Amino acid sequence: MRRFRHRIFRRFATPPPARAIIDYMSVSADVLRTQIDYTAWASMLLADAAAQLSPEELTHDFRTADGSILGTLVHIFAADRLWLERVHGRPHPVLVTDADRSLSALQSGWPPLLQRWKAWAADLTDERAREPLAYSTMEGTPRRQPIWQVVFHVVNHGTHHRGQVSGFLRTLGHTPPILDLAYFYRKP
Repeated sequence: MRRFRHRIFRRFATPPPARAIIDYMSVSADVLRTQIDYTAWASMLLADAAAQLSPEELTHDFRTADGSILGTLVHIFAADRLWLERVHGRPHPVLVTDADRSLSALQSGWPPLLQRWKAWAADLTDERAREPLAYSTMEGTPRRQPIWQVVFHVVNHGTHHRGQVSGFLRTLGHTPPILDLAYFYRKP
């Protein structure tokens, strides 16, 4: 890392803050497509596992921000939808709607949403991945960041919450599906 940092920052009298390192990073469109494929695969595995639960298990309150397995899966789904609208330049004023709050809504709405992510990524180029995306937060604050960072955020957000759901499943005595990225890379 030391050698890497020296090469990148040798033109500066003093190295810029760590935040500046991110400005020099770039990620290929192929890597982003793979990450989107991974998050779709992992989310669907976990949704399938949730479909095996009783209604009581699905809605058991774990006293977390999203409450239950269902609430946490709905949150992931809604965030995936929100960010897809953002990458298409469309506003999406509400994160979760009442219509989202059921397993049947997830089972019918999530697969086509993930397919739309894949279709969007199919046309993504390396150059476009580096371009800034302008959007507004749910509170209306304007933001800009490279598209590759947005994709990594969507994947990381889903991974975080899928980990929570996996823990909830174990607490209820169930074995969650294997969602490791390394496992995804090895799958047939």
